[in-house]
Amino acid sequence: MFQASDFKLTQVRPSLVPQLTGSAANQLLAVLAGIALLTASAHIKIPFYPVPLTMQTLIVLGIGMTYGARLGGATLLGYLAAGFIGLPVFAGGAGMAYMMGPTGGYLVGFFAAAVVLGALAERGWTRSWATVAAAMLMGNVIIYLLGVGWLTSLIGWDKAVQFGLLPFLYGDALKLIIAALGVPYLWSKLKQK
Repeated sequence: MFQASDFKLTQVRPSLVPQLTGSAANQLLAVLAGIALLTASAHIKIPFYPVPLTMQTLIVLGIGMTYGARLGGATLLGYLAAGFIGLPVFAGGAGMAYMMGPTGGYLVGFFAAAVVLGALAERGWTRSWATVAAAMLMGNVIIYLLGVGWLTSLIGWDKAVQFGLLPFLYGDALKLIIAALGVPYLWSKLKQK
């Protein structure tokens, strides 16, 4: 099932998008495309009980896994900066007041998770479903530690878990499966070129 070689933390390799884009201009376009995807994913809701499901965490973690740490981090910083200056990129508001509200910890978690997953991608964690699943799980844990931690400071632990974690676990499990199958598939297609 799992082999020790699946979970290397050394041997930096290029991640998917920087390998395809190369030039600084193309990487800037990739960052802008990532910001656009994040914005769209925040506004497209799938009816899910009790909380609507967005594809935002899938896109955040996917950016980390395909862009690498540096480009993924730059994309998330661009997204956060756009929201900070008032552009309507977030699911429910914009500006500094929104970022300091209940979702603030999740937004910081998005950045941290993208950078960590990008670093793992650069070490080859995108090549098999097992390592992608492990990385995606790590990314979700990072997002929830920061998000629920921040939310706890506003509404207490019990309510933070009840409203900021539990409703999203099934949807995140589904997104993890999608990524675990999709990212290695993209790499296999790249190898064929």
